[in-house]
This record gives sequence, structure tokens and C-alpha cells, in this order.
Amino acid sequence: MKNRFIPLLGIFSIFSFTACNNAVQDEMAVAETTPEKAIFEGQPLSMEYEDEITKLISQMTLEEKAGMLHGTSMFATSGVPRLGIPELTMADGPLGIREEISRDSWAPAGWTNDFATYLPAGAGLSATWNPQLAYTFGNVIGAEARDRNKDVLLAPAFNIIRTPLGGRTYEYFSEDPFLNTQITVPYIVGVQENDVAACIKHYAVNNQETNRGTVDVQMDERTLREIYLPAFEAAITDAHAYSVMGAYNRFRGDYLNENEYMLQNVLRDQWGFKGIVISDWAAIHSTVKALKAGADVEMGTPRPFNEFYFADPLIAAVKAGELSEEEVDKHVRRVLRLMYNIKSIDSTGRAKGARNTEQHLKDAYDIASESIVLLKNDKKMLPLDLEGISSIAVIGDNATKKNALGGFGAGVKTKLEVTPLEGLQNRLPESIQINHAQGYLERYSKTDKAKYGDITLNGPVTIDELDPQLLEEAVNAAKNSDVAIIFAGSNRDYETEASDRANLDLPFGQEELINKVMEANPNTIVVMIAGAPFDIENVDQRASTLVWSWFNGSEGGNALADVLLGKVNPSGKLPWTMPKNLEDSPAHATKSFPGGDVATYDEGILVGYKWFDTKNIEPLYPFGYGLSYTDFELSNAKVDKTEAYANAETIRVSVDVENTGKLDGKEVVQLYVSKEDSEVERAAQELKGFIKALVPAGGSKTVTIEIPVKDLAYYSNENSDWVVEPGTYTLRIGNSSRNISEEVIVNIK
Repeated sequence: MKNRFIPLLGIFSIFSFTACNNAVQDEMAVAETTPEKAIFEGQPLSMEYEDEITKLISQMTLEEKAGMLHGTSMFATSGVPRLGIPELTMADGPLGIREEISRDSWAPAGWTNDFATYLPAGAGLSATWNPQLAYTFGNVIGAEARDRNKDVLLAPAFNIIRTPLGGRTYEYFSEDPFLNTQITVPYIVGVQENDVAACIKHYAVNNQETNRGTVDVQMDERTLREIYLPAFEAAITDAHAYSVMGAYNRFRGDYLNENEYMLQNVLRDQWGFKGIVISDWAAIHSTVKALKAGADVEMGTPRPFNEFYFADPLIAAVKAGELSEEEVDKHVRRVLRLMYNIKSIDSTGRAKGARNTEQHLKDAYDIASESIVLLKNDKKMLPLDLEGISSIAVIGDNATKKNALGGFGAGVKTKLEVTPLEGLQNRLPESIQINHAQGYLERYSKTDKAKYGDITLNGPVTIDELDPQLLEEAVNAAKNSDVAIIFAGSNRDYETEASDRANLDLPFGQEELINKVMEANPNTIVVMIAGAPFDIENVDQRASTLVWSWFNGSEGGNALADVLLGKVNPSGKLPWTMPKNLEDSPAHATKSFPGGDVATYDEGILVGYKWFDTKNIEPLYPFGYGLSYTDFELSNAKVDKTEAYANAETIRVSVDVENTGKLDGKEVVQLYVSKEDSEVERAAQELKGFIKALVPAGGSKTVTIEIPVKDLAYYSNENSDWVVEPGTYTLRIGNSSRNISEEVIVNIK
């Protein structure tokens, strides 16, 4: 079974087209950028230009060919002007199009017209559980890349979140391969509709920043196929991504950019990829081996451009007979094929793009407002009832912290980033006094580097002592206000590419600050702003009201204020599991993170909630969890058939969603599948479908989820193929992995 995923129908691959039209079109009315078409399936690379490409290649010198296969500036390869071939230009873009940098260094270019919309980070996007918004995200960032004359967007990044310590968890999507796929595919489709190639990354099993340039990842084939490759496969076979970024690490001994099994056998032979493989920066380690294995373009920075492996050494290898010029031509052809498809050679009819528009800001707002997760609301303090409130304390460095340009890696130079304080100032009536106090300082040791066990992670070490004066100001602000809101958590300087965190501790002494403020004012709301899990168990035990937000883009502060004030009913769900203890997480329970020269993924297929559910470990907050200001009940679950065959059949599951509260709201109906008597190891349950339903107060809606029977398969190491095991399957329906309210049984023959 080459492709286990069917093309995406409607908003999710599991939904029937009828369900989309009847149950989903109005659900997402808040996102006004909904495309008219209902199918998220990308346009394959056209092969119609091959004769023209052959003619161009025949006229090129070896030196010109090599110039097209390696960086000749920081983010571009050479063109061949005499033949009308332009440079191939690239841009980082996890949060928006990166500011322009110099051609030969990382220094900013100093442009005054390279501003871009700052979009919510990947964790926030996935927390919407809304593929329609993933399409919107991709369409916005693709249009902005095109407006900046970029050909390749170095995004999306969607490696599986294997450890809560991961430095790029804020940027990645999920711990679950199914949710990962449902966000990834529409994102890519949205990007490439703008005549910009998406470069999916980081292929593959690049799940830690520690030793990322050298670590050799070892896992069995079933784990690879079931957990770490599904989103990449769907990105190629359904979204038709035009380019792939080869990761830094090794896999089964070979670097990913010279790994013939991954680049040729899987990517090209099995999935039919016809685009280009671009190395991560300085991730090529050879000339002949890497080129023959399937890498096409070498990018990087540590040495002069002409010394890259695909530069002068490539020319020398051809002249020495170590590499045929026909091999070089094959890779040049792939680059030219991509360029023709995005219309960069013949720009007739190429999309123009747009940037910094009001619509893009609205799109950023829509994503941010659906991403926010209400974790706890025991005293029903939210939404804030402003009647009788004359003052609100706003406390915490995160109330004013801006994250667009933070951290190592790709930031965004943006004209607008609304902070939480500014959002409240924009939304609260003038009659309410805001008493602002910083509360804590973001400080790091200048000499120490973070360590996990005996492994140096090179991350920042925080200084966690509170400043006495700032603490006093915060306590006084809380005492003298009717309500206190603490904006705590993390930031993009602390969660960053190139280093994993050493622990889950809240940095900068925030836990002590939160305790002191809650003692001063029991009416305290705690808002966490972070991209990855933290140890907030003590905070959770003391706080009655807890909200989780993200690095949420240009309109993040306004979206957060609207959730707190009730203009927006929160509908975000956690895209990962929040553990009580780090040791409860599978990579740490098995002591296989971070490894040394080798990282063995000893937890196998039991990643994230699959581990917690199978091992009966109670998380602090489970995968898929998130509350609303209203209440929902799921009932009357039905299947269209109780028996099905393992060939091409599809199971349709319907369930009634009733809003029993007084506010309109959106609920994410989640469908998990379990099989208890399996002949192979299985997780206690696996996510196989979901739908986000808008239900008016007092109303109900019937939603339908489709599951192709082939999606119940496991990957057989013995047969090197997918196997649908006959027997009884339980379809479990709920609103989180730990809150299942309906079950139905299906027998597979």
C-alpha cells in the first residue's frame, strides 16, 4: 500500500463530502478566507517542460550547472542569465517571511521594505484543530513570500514532538501523526497556490536539537512508518510539496542528505517525488555520495560558497571521473522543473502576492483566537464580567514581551505585534484602570550552559531569583485591583532552535511570583504563553483559572483579550500531552533522550498520549484537551455498518453534538480507535478522525466522520507492508484523549 492516506475531502481526509457541505461549511464561518473549493489536494509537478529543460541543460557549462546546485548567497543559488534562468531564491518562514539578510553574511540587509505579517507559531496553529485555518495560514505566508520575490518557502516544519523539552516544539505541530497530517497538507496547498514551492522539513526523524548535527537515530521500520513518516508521505502524495529539506541528523548510520534509503527508495521510488531535495544549512558532508543518494541543492554558511561540496569539489569530481556529468544533469533537471512549475523562468501569469494587508492581519487574528486553550475555569471567572470591576492588575514580563524576532533562527520583522497588555488596553473600557507591574525579569546566566544529565544542551540558563522591588510592585498591584491577570510562561529566546531545554521548570522565578500574587488577590487569572509543555502542576493546584496561549502573531494580544472578555469563546485543544513529571514522557521514561552518538527511540510507536494511555499514566492535561465557556454533550453515536472488509470500504461514524450552555461555541469531536486483542503491539487508542463543529447555544448538530478501513492498518516489519488485522475494533468518541463519552464496535473481516 504505497499511500495510506486518501486525498483530503472537505476539511479533513476522514470527512465525507456530504458531511463537509452540511456540517462544516458554517462551522468555520469565522474564517472568511475559506476557499471555494472543498478539496485540499495540491497540484502535482507538471512534466510538460521536460523538452525545454533538456534544451537548456545542453547549452550549460559544467560550472553553470554546479552553480544551480549550491548556495551562492545565503538564501539563493546561481541562475544562468545568458539562458534566461534566474536565481532560485529562498526564505525562512515558520512565523512569517524572514527579514532580508545580507547576501554573504547573517547580518540584516538593512532594507526598509521587508516587513511581513507575524503569524502564530506552529503549536498555536495545530491547537486550532482546524485544517481550514491551516490552509489560510499557508495561503497568507505563500502570498507574502511571493510578494518578496521568493521562490521557495522553507516551511512548514512538522517533525513529531517526541519530547516536551524540544527546542522547536513551539514551531512543530503535534505529537500525533494524524493531527500532524491534517494540518500539514492544507498548509502546503495554500502556500503553493501562490506559485511558491513549499520546502517541507526536516526530513526525517529530526526530533531533538541536542547533537542534531551528528546524532544517529535508530528505530524499527514500523515506528518510522506509523509515527514519523505519515505527514511527510501525505505532504508528497496529497499536497504534492515541490521541495523537501534534508535534516541534519543521521538515520541508521547515514546522514539524511546522503541516505539513499530515505531519499531514493522511500521519497522518490515509493512516494513518487519529482521535486528537489534541499539540504538544511551546512548539512551536506560529501559530494559524490550525497549527490548520488538524492540530494539536489546544498545550502549552508560555514565556508566560502565555492568550497561547498556541490561547488568546486563537484566540478573536480566530474573532471576526475568520480561523478558523471549525466548525474549532475539529473539534479539540474529537477531544479529547472521546479522553476518552470512556479513560473520563475517564464513568469507569465505568475501570482503577484501581497503583504502586510488588513486581510492577512485578520487571518492571523482568526488563527490566534481559535488556538487559545482554556485549561481551567473552576470559579467561572471567565469570561470576565466587567460589571462591578473598576481595576485590573496586569502582571508579568509576558504582558509586554514581543516574540517576533526572538530566539535563534527565523524571526519576523513586523510592523505590528500586539502584546497582551496592549490587547487589554484596546478592548477594555476607559472606566477600568489597568495596574501594570512587570513582576519578574527575563535574565540568563552569562557563563553557564543548560545541561540535561551529562549532556550539554547549550541552551540558556535562567536566573530564577525574583527582583524584590518588582515583586513588591506586583503584589501591590494585585492587592489594589479587583482582578489580577498574570501573563507567565516562556518566550522565543528561551524556546529556540539549536538547543533543547534542560527541564520543564517555569523560568525566571515565576512560580513564586504567581503564588505571591494569588495570596494577595484570590481573584487571579493565570495565562501561560509558551509553545511547549512546562511543569505547572503546583500552579494548577492553586489557580482556579488557567489559560494557555502561544507565540500568537501580530494580533495575538487582541485575540487573547477577546477570549478573556468573552467576545471569542475558546475552542483550542492541546496538540500534545502535558505531563505531570518529565519522567512520565516516553522518551524520558525509556531513558532514550537525548542519547549520545546514537539515539534509540525505545518507546517505539508509543509516542505522546499513546504512551500515557497504554501505560495508564495520568497526565496533567491530556492530548486534545480544552474547555469552552459553554458545555457540550456527545450522544447517539452510530456507524453505517457494523461489519466491513479490509479492501476499499469506508466506515461512517455519526454523533450528535449538543450545546447545553448559553453561548455559541465550537467543539472538537475526536475519534480514537482501539483493538484490544491484536496480534501485534498497539497503543491503547489512536486518533483516526476529528471534526470541529460550531453549535449554537441550546442547539445540536449531527456530525459524520469517515474512516477508510485501510487506515486501521499497522505496518508489518515482517512483510514490509501495511496490514489490516481482522477482528473487533472499538471506535471511541470524545472531546479529548481522556474524555471518551461514546463507543461503537465494528468487526473487520
